[in-house]
Amino acid sequence: MATKENAGQETITVTDNRTGKTYEFPVTDGTIKATDLRTIKVDDDDFGLMTYDPAFMNTASCKSTITFIDGDAGILRYRGYPIEQLAEKSSFLEVAYLLVHGELPSSDQLAQWQKAISDEVYVDESIRDVIGGFRYDAHPMAVLQSAIGGLSAIYPHSKEGRDPDHRLKDIVRLIGQTPTIGAWAFRRNIGRALLNPDPEQSYAENLLHMLFDQSGVDYNFDPAIIRALDILLILHADHEQNCSTSSVRAVGSSETDVYQAASAGVAALYGPLHGGANEAVLRMLRRIGDKNNVGDFMKGVKNREELLMGFGHRVYKNYDPRAKIVHELAHQVFAITGVNPLLEIAVELEKIALEDEFFVERKLYPNVDFYSGLIYEALQLPAEMFTVMFAIGRMPGWLAQWNEMLDDKDQKIARPRQVYLGEGERDYIPVDKR
Repeated sequence: MATKENAGQETITVTDNRTGKTYEFPVTDGTIKATDLRTIKVDDDDFGLMTYDPAFMNTASCKSTITFIDGDAGILRYRGYPIEQLAEKSSFLEVAYLLVHGELPSSDQLAQWQKAISDEVYVDESIRDVIGGFRYDAHPMAVLQSAIGGLSAIYPHSKEGRDPDHRLKDIVRLIGQTPTIGAWAFRRNIGRALLNPDPEQSYAENLLHMLFDQSGVDYNFDPAIIRALDILLILHADHEQNCSTSSVRAVGSSETDVYQAASAGVAALYGPLHGGANEAVLRMLRRIGDKNNVGDFMKGVKNREELLMGFGHRVYKNYDPRAKIVHELAHQVFAITGVNPLLEIAVELEKIALEDEFFVERKLYPNVDFYSGLIYEALQLPAEMFTVMFAIGRMPGWLAQWNEMLDDKDQKIARPRQVYLGEGERDYIPVDKR
């Protein structure tokens, strides 16, 4: 069934052994359209062939120009720029501009962007009341999700998602207000007053101020700590079609407002298999307890009696490029805060994993979660806040992906198919006769 339309184009030929028919499909960017498979039918009543791909292990749900990952080579780029260069030379707000607009800003554009975000750091007082209504021990991620979703009640124009100007206003607002909400969730958790943001400070410095300043006592944060936090936010800013980003795109495809879509991203990130992984690393290190216990622990991992957290990645089959940066960053932070006693255990775990044939064969390299939790703990943040910090960093990526999705003419409301394996048609039996 070759067609004239396919002439001169890369194609793939499929033979259906059930019928003996042959089909030819165009190959574009290394993919075929899943809907083309629907033409493969046993008879006219057949729905057509589908792919079965739980967790989207080999299904591209979109075309994107934002983030490139080569997991085998250990490469991560935002809009073509290597993550190593951005972490070394850029700032978080500059990277946020890059993700949203597609290009690095000029000095004037960056200044305007920074001012626009600084002007949006104040959060409506009704959100402060919402946060105050949670139990004292509410997890800050649950608070963050609720408060971000609640912003749509304050900004009804956000329903006009097809208007580019309105979309950009919402993007700027969420980048500006997410740190404020996250800090308020933390301070509610520890019983301190919810501080107002300081728009005169840099993004990372203002976040530290809202987290840690006490009434009447200003903290003077070491510039190296401020820079370290900025780099951590850069490393978290986007990561292609992960669980939370896919959730933002899927929810946003219904053309709900951006605050609900972003709230869905927070909900997905809340899970321990996603944003909560660095918290799990700390629990593992504390349970090991001492460097001398690492050998026995790793034997337990080999025997499938223990779980090695912070190693391996769904995408990376090489050293996570972000992990290399965070490793170095951790030592810079500890030079200021003092060495976290868990670091010795972490270093020994990494040493064994990189040398032992069992782990090398399985490509279990450290990922970004392995050291980031140690840094956040050194900054005196409780484990419950680690994922909130992740969400603050990831917000520009979510928003860039949401914005791109709305402009993609190929996108429709997300609606996966299923393979039904349940009962056939059955007649209802009255309850007294069952």
